Amino acid sequence: MTPIVFSESRTVVKQNLDELNHVNNVVYLEFLQDVAIHHWHTAAPAQTIESLRWIVRKHEIEYLKPARLNDVLEVKTWVESFSGVTSHRFYEISIDGVIIVKANTIWIAIDPVSQKPKRLSNDIMSYFFEGL
Repeated sequence: MTPIVFSESRTVVKQNLDELNHVNNVVYLEFLQDVAIHHWHTAAPAQTIESLRWIVRKHEIEYLKPARLNDVLEVKTWVESFSGVTSHRFYEISIDGVIIVKANTIWIAIDPVSQKPKRLSNDIMSYFFEGL
């Protein structure tokens, strides 16, 4: 199975910077969360989106190089796997093809009404992988 990669561009603005004039670590986390949400809303049909929500179990982020004011970032994400109630999602943030951040998140699917974990159907995989 080949994951379908989703990508968005972000331009670094002054509000994204820390006291060292680098993109703040928390801002990178916001970028990752935003691209994951946008991927979900682009890939899945409305009925599926309404039938479950996602919460984070674990984030891992590796900062390789800083981004600065006016840098144009490419933020990529893809789902590597689904298992039971979990989704393992990966990310890369790059500037001009040079990866500056690598990350991954384990997301847990929950029922929006009961707010309890919800088992993922096999149909979900078809939205995120080629050839299914």
